[in-house]
Amino acid sequence: MHDRVSGFWTWLFVLSKLPELGDTIFVVLRKQPLIFLHWYHHITVLLYSWFSYTEYTASARWFIVMNYCVHSIMYGYYALKCLGYNPPKNFAMLITSLQLTQMIVGCTVNIWAAQYLQDGHVDCHVSPTNVKVSIAMYFSYFVLFARFFYKAYMNPDPNWKKRQPESIPGNYRSQNGADKSKVQ
Repeated sequence: MHDRVSGFWTWLFVLSKLPELGDTIFVVLRKQPLIFLHWYHHITVLLYSWFSYTEYTASARWFIVMNYCVHSIMYGYYALKCLGYNPPKNFAMLITSLQLTQMIVGCTVNIWAAQYLQDGHVDCHVSPTNVKVSIAMYFSYFVLFARFFYKAYMNPDPNWKKRQPESIPGNYRSQNGADKSKVQ
């Protein structure tokens, strides 16, 4: 018997990945640079979510809760930006740190699931294929988000942010390209 409440929220999560592609579309329509991390993340999450939903993947519940939590903070940040506020750089760093933590927990959950399957448990509701795809995805996200974190917050190249789309936390450009990170 499948849990209908969990199934409902999982279905909403899967559907929420479609509007998230809208963020990518807006970046392209505004003719802003679209970094690999941005489009790769949105496309692979969408595909993986649909794949996992068809399998009723048990480990996906961890991923969904983490993603809902991080995205609620991240979209709160975007809402503040849209309202003309300039949240401190630490807020953007917090979001990227939470995303990195999410990737570490995602890898850890997949390792646990793989061990559980290796121990002969067939009631896990996760396929070996799903575990392999998911751990590859989460590990690749970790590498890409760690690279982004370094370049956005620790990089000695001050011009790097100016070349990135404004839709990424930590990038403080306005639509006309002016740097809004300084207190005005």
